Amino acid sequence: MALTLAESVDTIPQEFYWRLKYPMKHSILAALTCLGLLVVSAVPGLAHHSFAAEYDSNNVITLTGVITRVEWTNPHMYVYVAVKDASGKVTTWSLEGYPPNTLKRTGFSRDSLKEGETITVTAYKSKDGSNTGAGREVTFPDGSKKFLGPEGR
Repeated sequence: MALTLAESVDTIPQEFYWRLKYPMKHSILAALTCLGLLVVSAVPGLAHHSFAAEYDSNNVITLTGVITRVEWTNPHMYVYVAVKDASGKVTTWSLEGYPPNTLKRTGFSRDSLKEGETITVTAYKSKDGSNTGAGREVTFPDGSKKFLGPEGR
C-alpha cells in the first residue's frame, strides 16, 4: 500500500522535509551558489592587465634621469625617474617592472635602485601617451645592467 504525501512527510527526518515541500528551491540555491563561486574566482583574473593592452612593444624609449621614488609593491614595482629634456624641462616618468619577488630572485634588492641615483632605462612606452612605460633594462652608473621587466611581445 502506497503512502500519501502527508503520511510520507511524517516518516522522514524533519531536516529533509523542505526538500520534499520545495524541490526547486534546492536546485536554485545550488545554481546560485555555483554562479557566485564562479564570479568570485574570476575577479583576480580581471585585476591583472595585459602588456599589449597598456604598452606598445614597437615603441622602445631610452630614458636617462634621476630616481625620485621607488615602490616595491605587488603586483609590480614602480620606479619614478625625473628626465630632463634638451630644453631643460624635467618630466617624471613612471616605469613598471617585474613583481618584487621576481626582481629579488634575479639579483635586484631594495638597495639596487636608490633615490637620487642617475640611471638609464629602456622601456616600452604606454599606448595612452602618458609618461609611463614598462621598464625593460636598467643601466646603473657603474655600467652594470639588470632587467627590470619582460621583453615586449
